[in-house]
Amino acid sequence: MPNFLSINTILVPQGAEYKAVCRGLNGVTGSIPTLVAIPLGMKPLLKYLQQSPGNGQFLVPKSRVLIMGICGSLSDRHTVGDIVLYQDCVYQGKQQECDRTFTAQLHSCLSQKASLVKSLTSDRVIWSAAEKRHLGETLAADVVDMEGFTALEFFNAVGVSVGILRVVSDDCQHNIPDLTSAINSDGSLNPLPLAMGMLRQPLAATRLIRGSLTALKVLEQVTNLLINLRHI
Repeated sequence: MPNFLSINTILVPQGAEYKAVCRGLNGVTGSIPTLVAIPLGMKPLLKYLQQSPGNGQFLVPKSRVLIMGICGSLSDRHTVGDIVLYQDCVYQGKQQECDRTFTAQLHSCLSQKASLVKSLTSDRVIWSAAEKRHLGETLAADVVDMEGFTALEFFNAVGVSVGILRVVSDDCQHNIPDLTSAINSDGSLNPLPLAMGMLRQPLAATRLIRGSLTALKVLEQVTNLLINLRHI
């Protein structure tokens, strides 16, 4: 079925997530979507989308952008390694929806491998298990990330269809290190604060590393599966 799952561009947060998706694209035969590494966080991403000289490649109306990466769980229903497809993102009482047709096609391709979820986007790292559960309950959100709402708001305004697929890297039962200070203003990671944050909470850091490695492996696998299944 031609054009069943056309994807023009894949956006992935820079660093380990981007590398995992690159590995997933290795060995794929035929054409692959344009792969773009994006900054971490809401403000750096918005600045990048507004100012990047190369953003014309994914600002073509009716084009399709797939955002991939990892996320944190706000619900007992989703645990480390689970694949989730966003229906929408909320931020400070506002909501942005993913493209329904695109999302339904992604869901169909992945059959039972992915859950449809509602997401919260945060401008800081949500590290406390208690806060995760509280946010999940009060906002009826399943997962949290730091880029989804910004991307949807930007692309929805210019008529670009967006789907968001992520893999859960940390659950809502355990704290992770507070790494907010390790994210630079340009959306890159600063190695020294990152290391210090990990050392201050070694048990939480070990759990985060283990969960991230699991999630990144699943992200690599689902990338390979999706791109091999899509029909251009």
